[in-house]
Amino acid sequence: MRELSLNVLDIAQNSISAGASLIEIEIAEDTHKNEMIIGIYDNGRGMTPEQVQNVQDPFFTTRTTRKVGMGIPLFKLAAEQTGGSLSIESEVGAGTRVTARFKTDSIDFTPLGDIDSTIITLITMNTDRDFIYRFKVDEKEFTLSTAELNEILGGVPLSEPSVTQWIKEYLHEQTQIIRGGVL
Repeated sequence: MRELSLNVLDIAQNSISAGASLIEIEIAEDTHKNEMIIGIYDNGRGMTPEQVQNVQDPFFTTRTTRKVGMGIPLFKLAAEQTGGSLSIESEVGAGTRVTARFKTDSIDFTPLGDIDSTIITLITMNTDRDFIYRFKVDEKEFTLSTAELNEILGGVPLSEPSVTQWIKEYLHEQTQIIRGGVL
């Protein structure tokens, strides 16, 4: 994949397929260590140790629509090419934690890409799920929680165009502030 945000989308979709009602996505950059950590955590069905091993194999998939599953293997490869790593922790009935570490100063580092659009897509296309999105660069961070938004909105759906537009603008604004950019 040409940007890591597409890997995030793919893995979050796996969480949804696993019945997760809560999906947490965390992007943490440490510019002093030249490191980025991307975590996707869910409370879905979870996996057995054997399934955790198999999911890292590109020729294993639980899908019936195709014979291979490339999401996790490509994410792992992207991390390892930079000198980083990928770990998967999972427990049946308790969920899964996928964490990838990237060395951002590597020539092989894949750009994060349009993570804001990925988050908006996940939220607006899966309004029956809760998402928590955390974005952190060094000591600056922000969090977006759909449970909090739903409480504030009092029944107005997150897929309502004006709400979607607000989320889009909020994510852009917060990302710019965190990165030290000017709006």
